[in-house]
Amino acid sequence: MRVDEFDFELPPGLIADRPASPRDHARLLAVDTDGLRDKIVRDLPDLLRSGDLLVSNDTKVIPARLKGKRDTASVEVTVLERIGLATWTAFARPAKKLKQGDLIRFADDFSALVSVKGEAGQVTLDFQCDDATVLHGLERHGKMPLPPYIRGGKADEQDSADYQTIFARQQGAVAAPTAGLHFTPDLLERLEQKGVARATVTLHVGAGTFLPVSVEDTDDHVMHREWGSVSQATVDAIATTRRNGGRVVAVGTTSARLLESAADADGSVRPFDGFTGIFITPGYRFKAVDVLMTNFHLPRSTLFMLVSAFAGTDQMKRAYAHAIKSGYRFYSYGDACLLEKSHES
Repeated sequence: MRVDEFDFELPPGLIADRPASPRDHARLLAVDTDGLRDKIVRDLPDLLRSGDLLVSNDTKVIPARLKGKRDTASVEVTVLERIGLATWTAFARPAKKLKQGDLIRFADDFSALVSVKGEAGQVTLDFQCDDATVLHGLERHGKMPLPPYIRGGKADEQDSADYQTIFARQQGAVAAPTAGLHFTPDLLERLEQKGVARATVTLHVGAGTFLPVSVEDTDDHVMHREWGSVSQATVDAIATTRRNGGRVVAVGTTSARLLESAADADGSVRPFDGFTGIFITPGYRFKAVDVLMTNFHLPRSTLFMLVSAFAGTDQMKRAYAHAIKSGYRFYSYGDACLLEKSHES
């Protein structure tokens, strides 16, 4: 499938650099058999049904971006994935002059050794401390790893709260599961009063999630992998929902990708603990997810391909054209849409 089928023009002014305030006042485009309806996130209880199950991602974004020194030269690194005791993969810039054995100092008591230098700025860092101290050091010295389309990736103190969802519990993500950013305690209480149950999964979102696809054909794309977990409690909640005629509502593409990774051919979901690199494009048959709440995504991205697979490519092109014309805000801090699964998916 040609990647340029998923391209579109987005005016730069529609890229959000701060979230809506309050969070649940972001706009929400309902995309279903009734067409396109302009709502706000606070309307969600009116759009869901009693007996539905809301499944959110409880990953917690770590302050993964660090500034340090190699001798007297400045270096910025973004840690990506823990691969051993106090050992993480990372992107470094500028990486050209970095070499194996270099020591990068982030603070007097926090440093890392470059043990491997890979391609395209990727390095392996061995932190000079015990494993638990790495996360503590990141909390003290790191910044939120904002994607480059938000204020050039430069995070401030406000982003420490803004770029974290209300569901965040399990440390490990280097990008936020952005659909979850719209939820507030009041909205969750109103959903509970409506009879919408809740469950969580964990998918530690990686830096590759939001990148546009650089190849010309989807068959040539190598999907990044991310670690995830689906508990027995969530499996049981899904089974109960199905048995009672309710729908599984995934909050975000991360939750959807993980649920589909854990689903059998008959649609039953099993406990899951491991890595997934599932790549969903039109033609995929969704087994676990009935409704998807998600933000507006980048052109040529795997996420726009996923929502096109879920709701139909033509339908999503109409929805995005409407959103652009109507001034919806895009990407991580932007507005959201609520998608009903196409009969074809």
